[in-house]
Parts: sequence; C-alpha cells; structure tokens
Amino acid sequence: MKSLRLRLIAAIVAIAAITTICVLRHADDANANEQQALLSQAIATSARPDSLRALLARTPEEWRDEMGYLITYMLPADRDTMSLALLEENVCYARHAMEAYEWTRALPREVYLTYVLPYHVVDEVRDAWRKELHELFAPVVDTCATMMEAVKAVGRVIPELTGVNYDTRREKTNQSPRESMRQGMASCTGLAILLVDAYRAVGIPARFVGTASWHDDRGNHSWTEVWVDGEWRVTEYYLPSQLDHLWFMSDAAKADPNDRRYAIYATRFGPAPDWFPMVWCGDDSTQVADLPQCIGAENVTQHYINLAQEQHDKHLEDDTHTYLRIAGYRSRDAMSHSTDRVVMGVDVFCGTEQMGGGLTAGPLRDMNDFLTMLLPKHTTYELRYYDANGRLHTQQVCLGDEPLTVAVFLNSEF
Repeated sequence: MKSLRLRLIAAIVAIAAITTICVLRHADDANANEQQALLSQAIATSARPDSLRALLARTPEEWRDEMGYLITYMLPADRDTMSLALLEENVCYARHAMEAYEWTRALPREVYLTYVLPYHVVDEVRDAWRKELHELFAPVVDTCATMMEAVKAVGRVIPELTGVNYDTRREKTNQSPRESMRQGMASCTGLAILLVDAYRAVGIPARFVGTASWHDDRGNHSWTEVWVDGEWRVTEYYLPSQLDHLWFMSDAAKADPNDRRYAIYATRFGPAPDWFPMVWCGDDSTQVADLPQCIGAENVTQHYINLAQEQHDKHLEDDTHTYLRIAGYRSRDAMSHSTDRVVMGVDVFCGTEQMGGGLTAGPLRDMNDFLTMLLPKHTTYELRYYDANGRLHTQQVCLGDEPLTVAVFLNSEF
C-alpha cells in the first residue's frame, strides 16, 4: 500500500512538472508571437518596409532578436530615414561587448536590450559612435575583473581619451559623441550622452538622467546612471570620488515628483511609463508640457529624494560633515540689510571635483536664508562665481568642525 501511495505521489508530481513546463512554453510562445506582431506592424507602417525586411534577412540569426527589438521600438523618424548600416554596426559591436565581457553576458536580457543595445540616448544626431568608442575604451576595461572596476576605469580616463571637456561655448546642447569629440567640448547634456555611450560600448548598462529645472529655477541638468550589481548608481562625466554622492544631491532632495518642471527622469528605450522633458527643444517661453514627448522615461524623483535624505542623515550621525553657508551681497560696503543681498550663482569645488552649487538668496528672502551645503569637515574648498562685469572670481574657504558662513560680492575688485 505504501509503495502504491509513493508511486501515485510521484505520478502527480511528474504531471504537475509537465504542466508547468507546458505553461511556461506557452507563455514564451505568446510573448514571442506578440513581439513578432509588433515587429511586423513597425515594418509595415515604415516608409521602407522592403529595406527593413532585407536588413533582418541578412542579419545573422543569433543577432536577429536584437535587430528586431531595435526596429520595433525605434522612433518612427529613425525607422524611416536612419542609416541601416549604422544599425548593423550598432548590433555587431554590442554583440562584440557581450562576447568579450562576462559582466555583459551576465545581464538580464531586458537590461541588455534596454540599456546596452540602443543606438541613441535622446534626440542627438544618429552617428556611428559604438565602434569608435568600443575601440577606444576596450583596452581600458579588458583587464577589469568586475563591472564596477570597469565603470571606474572608464570614468577616470574619458576626458583624456575623448579630448572632451565641459564648456558652454559648444555648438549646441544635445550633441552626439562625434559632435562633442570634434569640438573638444560639451555642456552637461552632451557630456552625459557621451558617457552613456562610452559605457554601453563596453557592455555596461547606462542611462541618461536629468531634470528640466532645479527647484530654484536656475536651469536644467543632465547626468548618468550605471546599472551595477542589480541597482542603478549615480555618476557624472568627471568621475566623482564616490558613486551616488554627487554635488547636486541637496538640490535633488528638493525635486518634486508631481511637477514635471522639477521632477527627475531617467530615459528608457522601448516601452516606458513616461517621457523625458528635453528642454533644449524649446526656449524660455516653452512650457514643459509642450516639449516633444518621444523619448521614453521613468520618473525617478522619489529615489533621489530618499537617497539624498539618507546621505544627509548619515553624514550628521557620523559627525563627518558640517554646513557651509554662502550669502551674496552687492558689495563689501553694503551687507546690513535685505536690500543689500543679491542672487548669485556659486559653485563649490574640492580640487577638480565639484562638491555643490546653487544660487544665493536674494533681497526678498529671509536674512537667515543662505545657500547651504553639507560638506566634509577639515577640508579646503574653492568657491567660483562671476561678478557684475562677468569676471570669474575664486575664493578659498577652510571648513573646520563648526558651520561656516561666507560672503561673495557682485561688485568686487581683483
């Protein structure tokens, strides 16, 4: 009787296992059928269906899923006009990275498709960056044992290898990698695009992140996130001394997830729950809601608010940081009244790394309201700001154990 009972149990388990396998296969087949239907629709509605079908036919079979994914989710304008040779090169060198690096092979398929494979970041010119950047950075990461080592290796050398540095005299905001490298300069948006593509070129998932405006309306900012060990980490073109600890974290803490002007978004290729506000597509009078809504994104504001608060609380708990407070005045001779105060942009550096920045409080703000940053103690910082004549001033500040308040002046002499 006992033997019969065991055989019955074994039979039930076997039937359950077979049923589960069939269900999973059915789910996989259903997903594959859905993807094929989306691909067929994308090709049929394009301006050059025969060329796209021919492209798929000549793509090596083991790469065809990647090519199909790009064709399915690329912008309609790209699908109609973009160089197909560029698409082929993009897929080819994305596969080179997968073959070369264990960290790329270990990625979840969705992460690879969404954040390594894409041929563009936002609305920059579609140029052939992947082969060039792969050949530039592969020697840098070939000796790295982990993705984190590779992230830091690329971040350390990218200004030197590309010859690109921050400079607002660049031709335009949303520069492609080749445009930035041709000029040797880019603003934060161009630098973020270049860094995202450099990481993707060596198989590291990366995405473009930014806000249409900081809380004090001093303008937009763009930066980069990399996907390491299952989570997104914050970085910038000039590699910070510590990931996630960027100079703008105090500003990020004041972002508003419910107001598109002040929210923080991370781009996403393919299906996305939201869209990225590309403020460079408008002018000062353009409402954020009127900007192009073609680049998919996720609202990640709350993550940044939480991250900034955690860092702030830990710095205070560990007693490693104190406050630097900055006030802006018209001149050294007028510092007594609220009407003497002026709005000035001030950036704070420690060596070559930016530690903070923002606007000083103007005449209508409380006299106890300062541009405030929580910074490591026992460190010398450099304040950088422009006077009324557009001349750059630098001011050395030594931060000790106690909070420190310093003044900067709009009308000052060298």
